[in-house]
Amino acid sequence: MSLPDSQVRAITEQAVASVQDLGLSRGKAAQAKRGAISELPGFVKGEALASSILTSAAPTRMAVYDQHVQRAVDFLGLTLTDRSGRYSRYMDILDALLKHSGGRAERLDRARCRHCLVLGWEEF
Repeated sequence: MSLPDSQVRAITEQAVASVQDLGLSRGKAAQAKRGAISELPGFVKGEALASSILTSAAPTRMAVYDQHVQRAVDFLGLTLTDRSGRYSRYMDILDALLKHSGGRAERLDRARCRHCLVLGWEEF
């Protein structure tokens, strides 16, 4: 409630435009949108809520980052540190995984990692 509605709308419009811009890689779109939404109170730190909101603007392109995703990334032996820009780096990892899988979200071994669908795009 500390920002006028018009300012919130302007910031979110910029974030939505970034994720829907197919000319940007997922990582670059994530970087642009995360930077835009961080201007809103409560979105300076942390990726889970911000990525959820931003993924809602482009659900088949972007993905939510949370603790389950971090466990999946760790399980795969990939590095995703908590330094600044984590969401952008996660989306770069996602691009690499999609490229390797032929563009499909793949199921991970449930017996070893029950929360580990890195993408939220398919039921499994």
